[in-house]
Amino acid sequence: MTTLGNFNVELDGDGFMIDPSQWNDALALEIAKADGINELTEAHWKIIRFIRVSFEEKGNAPMVRALCKETGLKLKEIYELFPLGPARGACRIAGLPKPDGCV
Repeated sequence: MTTLGNFNVELDGDGFMIDPSQWNDALALEIAKADGINELTEAHWKIIRFIRVSFEEKGNAPMVRALCKETGLKLKEIYELFPLGPARGACRIAGLPKPDGCV
């Protein structure tokens, strides 16, 4: 069990949530802070929300190409928002389990 702010959550060895149903906006802020992102802007939330919806509808994280197309952001811009990248950074903040193919 790991404590992030006022939340006790179970994370895997790479910091991804074991139970995505525990996720909420306030917890996302705490995960972001732990990853060195002190503020989540509208652009951050746009990506986080798309990732969450995709996960809830399809059971997995969206492909990077779909993420760029849906949000209108270039991959470089996503890395500027989430320095750890779309999988390690954005998916972790969105409360998903570790995506397949994420190393």
